[in-house]
Amino acid sequence: MFDLILKNGNLPDGRKGVDIAIRNGIIEAIEANITAEAAETIDATGRLVSTSFVDPHFHMDATLSLGLPRMNVSGTLLEGIALWGELRPIVTKEELVERALRYCDLAVTQGLLHIRSHVDTSDPRLVTVEAMIEVREKVKPYIDLQLVAFPQDGYYRAADGVASLERALDMGVDIVGGIPHFERTMEDGRLSVEALCRIAADRGLPVDMHCDETDDPMSRHIETLAAQTIRFGLQGRVAGSHLTSMHSMDNYYVSKLIPLMAEAEINVIPNPLINIMLQGRHDTYPKRRGMTRVKELMAAGLNVSFGHDCVMDPWYSMGSGDMLEVGHMAIHVAQMAGLEDKRKIFDALTVNSARTMGLENYGLAKGCNADLVILQAEDVYEALRLKPNRLAVIRRGKVIARTAPRIGELFLDGRPSSIDGGRDFVPLYEGRPR
Repeated sequence: MFDLILKNGNLPDGRKGVDIAIRNGIIEAIEANITAEAAETIDATGRLVSTSFVDPHFHMDATLSLGLPRMNVSGTLLEGIALWGELRPIVTKEELVERALRYCDLAVTQGLLHIRSHVDTSDPRLVTVEAMIEVREKVKPYIDLQLVAFPQDGYYRAADGVASLERALDMGVDIVGGIPHFERTMEDGRLSVEALCRIAADRGLPVDMHCDETDDPMSRHIETLAAQTIRFGLQGRVAGSHLTSMHSMDNYYVSKLIPLMAEAEINVIPNPLINIMLQGRHDTYPKRRGMTRVKELMAAGLNVSFGHDCVMDPWYSMGSGDMLEVGHMAIHVAQMAGLEDKRKIFDALTVNSARTMGLENYGLAKGCNADLVILQAEDVYEALRLKPNRLAVIRRGKVIARTAPRIGELFLDGRPSSIDGGRDFVPLYEGRPR
């Protein structure tokens, strides 16, 4: 007797008509035509069944604060940082918790059940840290929330930056963060990377740094981060987020940099929505896209995962909590429209991001946690194209959210009465798995 069986689902790897049996929150079997009984059975009707989505880079302490204390008129990264600096001293723990929980509600409906959030440690009150630790505990039954100690104003640049970050880690924050390109000098940035990696090594913690989020091709802190990763034996436990300067670097330098990053086993986290919005602001034309070299990094074997970064905050006035929206933008910005490209993009929203976060028992295999999403699409290609509704979101074998299918009604003579965009408008283009 199983707790739940999903019938007739299509999997991201191309398998079709597969059943998934779940007991005690764990996947017990994945095969065709499971005939055992279950307390609940859901017919996926040939829809895509995926592992739950993962966001390895977000700012939950700032989410849904758009317009407070004012709007970002220029739309730039620096004005966003200045705006957050105005809001941070007056924000309360209660409102931080309330906004974060509202966002988590949205995330669940989108099938987003694993999030890594950077938490600003530059205000010595550390109200942001207290609030996000409380949120982490509140959402624990349905979201895996990791917290990064993030010195937004600079580890050395902020007056209490060094002490505040250490206190945040003492309070129970999971990961060491940094922002070397925002320090006063390149040398201060280099020294901050070294100091923060040393702290991570001493405490046995991972590292996730905002690194080279700039159009300046001479911002090369990722080189230092890779070297310090190797020096302190942190391979596989370090993430470089953004890395937008790589978009502007010359090819010869990058041909040396990427192998160093691969040697250090750096996890790379581009943020397509934010990167395309905030970078290239000083360009007239030609105008740079401002996202790191996704295809080249993937080809070199680095683990590349995508983050949503922001939703309705001082830096970004849009966002929906939908990781497929992130992947949709990545396809366009990285110019990865091929079938294999799209499969890699989907992996960057799921399995790659789970690897970045070090999630245990994540996946679609026997013995993995039953954290699943049924989408109103037949495969990963259509999921990325349509950004479809999540028909069911399952956490440890229990349905925790449902969304009705998006069906359009038609009132046209001689035409169908309705259309299901995830089924009735699916082209059979050459090479697409049938």
